[in-house]
Amino acid sequence: MTNRKKLGIYIHIPFCLRKCFYCDFCSFPYLDGELVEKYCYELCRRIKKKSNDCRGYTVDTVYFGGGTPTLLPINEFRKLFSALKESFDIEKNAEITVECNPATADKAYFDELLSLGANRLSIGLQSANENELSALGRVHGFDDFLIAFSDAREAGFKNISVDLMYGIPEQTKQSFEYSIDKVLELKPEHISSYGLKIEENTAFAKTKDKLVLPNEDEEFLFYKILTDKLEKNGYHKYEISNFSLKGFESKHNTRYWKGEEYIGFGVAAHSFFDGERYGNSRDIRSFIEGKDITAERRRLTEHEADEEYVMLRMRLASGIDTADFERRFGESFTDRYPYVDLMLKEGFMQENDGYISFTDKGFFVSNYILSEMLDLEG
Repeated sequence: MTNRKKLGIYIHIPFCLRKCFYCDFCSFPYLDGELVEKYCYELCRRIKKKSNDCRGYTVDTVYFGGGTPTLLPINEFRKLFSALKESFDIEKNAEITVECNPATADKAYFDELLSLGANRLSIGLQSANENELSALGRVHGFDDFLIAFSDAREAGFKNISVDLMYGIPEQTKQSFEYSIDKVLELKPEHISSYGLKIEENTAFAKTKDKLVLPNEDEEFLFYKILTDKLEKNGYHKYEISNFSLKGFESKHNTRYWKGEEYIGFGVAAHSFFDGERYGNSRDIRSFIEGKDITAERRRLTEHEADEEYVMLRMRLASGIDTADFERRFGESFTDRYPYVDLMLKEGFMQENDGYISFTDKGFFVSNYILSEMLDLEG
């Protein structure tokens, strides 16, 4: 029997109690139960329809992202899981992640998710400090998070990820260390931590001149504190912003960074399938009316594929496999990108066992380095 190709599935649930001040993701206030029901019905319909194009695949990762997926009535999750299982060949040990915000789910809800097939939770905490949660516009407190984490463990979830944020207005070195320490006490299997970015069309964008934000040196200190603390506690950094205990790396997110195939369902969801990248618009009304909401579709040129390979693989702690790069593109990595030699000499990159990757200080300014590197090559 021939080996079937692997596929990931992303399902976007765009409903929130309230939009956080920093968030530019596609989300809508959870005000209309009928809209939610229609949205989930349309998700199921499109899942069943798209499966016809995927007969040669098995699904090894599923990710419900948002928004706040755990705002869905559990019966809507039943319908979604049913549609997935009827339509796709989902592997027995597939990683199935559900994003969760504290105060939106209890033990009974987690029991149901686990029974449906979910086996990984990603809980959005951001901070253990009440003033920082308030500054971010979060709708929960730290106690809500502790209850959610405890309920998830009691329900039987053995793979939980927690999100933390640094660069929060008024955040200090001490308050960030406190947040990390409080999370480490719970021993989650995975921790993601991102620096705050002020995005357009967010509440923060309108008030950014009044925000007291850390400077670049302070942000690097936060990143170094994060990396050092987590590594001392048994977590390894496998991607710029992601740390895990051994064997608990996010399989779904890793497929993005390795350029593997996935299909996204729902508004604002993106896909990479059969050599094409395409994305959906945010038009939820057109979506529930069954209209095509594909906003962009393109097949990568060889040059674009080369650049994308570099951009994605360099996010990983392992970096670029130089032999693999040469096999794919017919030229050595350093010949194609001479700027790499300078970065190696200046300590922003390192070379080990045929791999070139960022150092800690390189990771922190990786966006700038990659932009310079690709601009010089282009």
